[in-house]
This record gives sequence, C-alpha cells and structure tokens, in this order.
Amino acid sequence: MPPESGLLPETTRRIDALVAQAQAAGRAPSLVLGVLRTPTGAARATTGGLVHVAAAGETPTPDPDVQYRIGSITKTMTAVLLLRQRDDGLLELDDPLDRHLPGTPLGAVRLRELLGHAAGLQREPDGEWWERSAGADLDTLLAGLSREKVAFPAHRTFHYSNLAYGLLGAVLERVTGESWWKLVRSRLLDPLGMVRTSYQPTEPYARGYVVHPWHDTLREEPRTDTGAMAPAGQLWASLADLARWAGFLADPDPEILAPETVTEMCVPVAMADLNSWTAGYGLGVELHRVGERVYVGHGGSMPGYVATLSVHRPSGTGVVGFANAYGLRTGSLPVLGRQVLTAVLDAEPAPVRPWRPATAPPAGEVAELTGRWWWMGREFELTWDPAAEELTIVQQPSGAVPGWRFGRDAAGRWRGRSGMNDGEILTVRRDGAGAATALDIATFVFTRHPDRLA
Repeated sequence: MPPESGLLPETTRRIDALVAQAQAAGRAPSLVLGVLRTPTGAARATTGGLVHVAAAGETPTPDPDVQYRIGSITKTMTAVLLLRQRDDGLLELDDPLDRHLPGTPLGAVRLRELLGHAAGLQREPDGEWWERSAGADLDTLLAGLSREKVAFPAHRTFHYSNLAYGLLGAVLERVTGESWWKLVRSRLLDPLGMVRTSYQPTEPYARGYVVHPWHDTLREEPRTDTGAMAPAGQLWASLADLARWAGFLADPDPEILAPETVTEMCVPVAMADLNSWTAGYGLGVELHRVGERVYVGHGGSMPGYVATLSVHRPSGTGVVGFANAYGLRTGSLPVLGRQVLTAVLDAEPAPVRPWRPATAPPAGEVAELTGRWWWMGREFELTWDPAAEELTIVQQPSGAVPGWRFGRDAAGRWRGRSGMNDGEILTVRRDGAGAATALDIATFVFTRHPDRLA
C-alpha cells in the first residue's frame, strides 16, 4: 500500500494533478511516481523513504510493490560496482580497456571515458536491436567489436553509448571472477534490502506496451534477457526498491561505497548540452541543473517501459517513477520527475536537524585554531564540526561566501574538502614557543590580527 503522505496537502494535490495529466496526455496504461526523503532505520527498511506516491491508470493499478523495468537506471549500479573495484585497488579509472579485455580493437579507450560516455563509442552493439531481442553472450559481444565502433575521438563530444556499459560489465566480470548479476545482487541489492529488484520480472509486475497511434490499442512488448548487454539496462524493480537506491545515491552507505566516491561520481565528465549547460554526465550518473539546483540520477527506457530517478543530494529529497508504455506523447517521464522534485523543494520546508551540544574539541591543535582569523583585511571564523571531524572556515559576515571545510588526510595533514580550497593543504605556522600564529592555505596566509600579513 502507498505510504501516508509526509508532504503538505497543497504539495500532494499538485503532484497528483501533474501525474494524472501526464498519464492521460501520454496515454500510459499506468504511471506511478514517488517522492522520497532519505530516511533512517525502520522507515528505510519498509518504504524506501517514500513520503508520497501519486498514481494514475489501471493497467495494472500502480502500487509501490509492483515491478517495472528500470532500463538504463541499471547503469548507475554498474558504475557503483566499478568504482568499488577502483576503491579496492583492483583497477584504475584511467586503465585502458585492453588491460582488462586484452585483444579488443577498442583497447585504447579508458574506463573513465566509458563511464562518462566520453569515449566516442557508437550507441549500440552490432546485430539485432539488443533491447528487444535475445541477448548474446560476452564472447559474441566482443567478437562484434571493430574500430568502426568509434564515432569520435575521446572527449570530443558527449555521445551516449549502451555499448560502453556492456563493456564495463565485462570488465567487472574479468576483474572479480563473478558474474555481473551476482555482483549486483550480493554487493548492492542484498545489503540495501532491495528484495523486489530482479534480473527477470517477478509477480506482481507491469506488462510493457506500445500504444497504437491511431486507435489506442495496446501491443505487449517482449521481456528479454539482454545477455552481455544486461549491465546497460536489464533490471526490474518496484517503486519502493528504486526509492531505496535513490536514497543510497543521496546518502551513501559507506559499507557499499564511500560517500566521497559517490560525490566523485557526480563530477561532470562531459556536458550533454553545450548550448545551455543544463545537462551533463558524471561517472555513471546524469546531472541536470534546474535553476540553482543540480539533480543527480538517471532516466531509463526499454521496449514497453520508461523510468526515472532524480535526487537533490544536499536535501536528501528525490523522485522515482515508472510508466509501462514506450515513450509518453507529451514529454518524457524524467522531465516530469524533475518538475515534481522542483515543486517539492520549492514548497516544502527543509527538514531541520535538531541542535545538540557537542563534546569539547580535541585538546591541543583543534581548540587552539578556533576563533577569528584575517586575510587581506577580511575577517574569517574557524570552527570545529565534531560530527564530521572537520575544521570549517567562513568569511564574515557568514552566508556571503560559501565556507571551506578541512579534514585530516591519510598523512595527517589538514586538506580542503570543499570550495576553492578543495584539495589544498592547510599548514599551521608556529612561533618559537610552539603557538599557532598563522594559517597557510596554498600560500594565502591568515593571521590573528587584521594588520599583519604573515
């Protein structure tokens, strides 16, 4: 059953109206959209964080437990698995493909380029349309490769490639010695409790259709096993399970993938829209700028199905959704998803985390560094965040300029984690008695007095 709405009544009315209009105008047999806010504990386990579900259509009657095909949202899982292998030291993102699939004529392309659709590969493998026909095995996929599959030099342009993700799935199998599907199930689905996500559909699931353009009848589409191309778009999931995956992308479980690595995935590899810079692609995720916000996620389609996942990571808010018709007449489901997400963020109060008193900062250096500092006549305040174990430096008055965060790196140095000083080293200068007299951030020296330069 749909969860009781955790949104304001006027927000839910607008979402319900948008979904009803999209289903009717797009002639979708069924359409379901869920809003999520990253939960904890039992809420994540039972609902995936869904706070409202809007549904329309009756073929079938949508429900958070009904499976639909998620299409290319599958790529986000393939990317997370690959980044985990990188973090575990089994590969590097700048490895050429030939290092893991020796002998391929595409061996010079690099894993990072494949993840970000910047390798110049053509969109599809050779043969019948892979999404609608029985999939070939890995040997057949690799045998069909040729240099002609490279349409552009690497990084010349963004060019979406399903073939790239078939090859990345092959790399995962060669590196780990396990099948792609076993990796998905054991390393992602089981830890996240995604029991209604599967390789093939399991009841209850929505049949997928093409709607006849002239008389509105339905043609049921085949439910294929895409073989070696499965890492590009095979999976099925319920709305509640897709919300769990969206929640992971917004607030990662470090046992699955380090939060800083998920943040790395969200750095653009290529811009998909060079005219307005509103769409880009990171390491396995789509990026969309809507006003001043950036949404992270992916769209998906397979014959008979469209899907969407979009999250606003700073607020932990997201939208997931499905329809069981190939394409919507008046626009795409991902566009609707981002429209709903924007409506929620505009209308709903941001969740407020209660303030709690902190323990004293670590004795010695940390406590000594807190307080006022100056650089070039500008005043800054340095504070300690005990939860993140970070120093935060904010120009005064606060709010005018985003602050900088510094945490300890592997060598014990203070290294920047945000803003213009991301990656830079903070060095504490001391006098002969050992007292801190200045902060040196990439040669910019901050002192305790506004009239001192060093």
